[in-house]
Amino acid sequence: MSQDQAQQGTLIERIDWEKVDGLVPAIIQDFTSSQVLMMGYMNIEALEKTIETEQVTFFSRTKQRLWTKGETSGNVLQLKNIALDCDQDTLLVKVKPIGPTCHTGTTTCFDADSQEESQMVWLHQLETLLGERKSASPETSYTASLYARGTKRISQKVGEEGVEVALAATAGDKDELICESADLIYHLLVLLNDQELSMSHVIDKLKERHNK
Repeated sequence: MSQDQAQQGTLIERIDWEKVDGLVPAIIQDFTSSQVLMMGYMNIEALEKTIETEQVTFFSRTKQRLWTKGETSGNVLQLKNIALDCDQDTLLVKVKPIGPTCHTGTTTCFDADSQEESQMVWLHQLETLLGERKSASPETSYTASLYARGTKRISQKVGEEGVEVALAATAGDKDELICESADLIYHLLVLLNDQELSMSHVIDKLKERHNK
């Protein structure tokens, strides 16, 4: 977690518990994709347990007890960061979800069909799908065939697509540049997956350089 214990203790003290009648709304967001997953409520004990265990715990209003997400399903929410809004009455909790968040088996508890996916959410979903293709049949999936041909071939494709991107830019062909850039990003995601890495590792490195 990025917040230390002192900061977390200050966070608890800053919440206007009287204003929220002892239950603060907690919006749960995927740390990697920024997709909103669910919303629950926390009392002081639930928030303290969330911070202590680094697994999101709510106060169940129906059962009138603490409830750790995934305590029966195993689909826990691993805590990454907590932020308090300007009115001190709502929490934004960023997490790494293990398995689907909703009890129906979907990624989010919100109606995905009525939401316009953000580009980062879509990219994260693509990355997840490409990882799942490792176990697919090479005869039925181009991505699976790349994995089957090995790291050397995937690396060659990244190199080839990089050259195509440069050529399209040199020629001033913007449509071709977009197409070739899409091919490059696709093959780069496959290569990262092949090496047990993800785009989040690349973004972390960019952030590290930016902060220097």
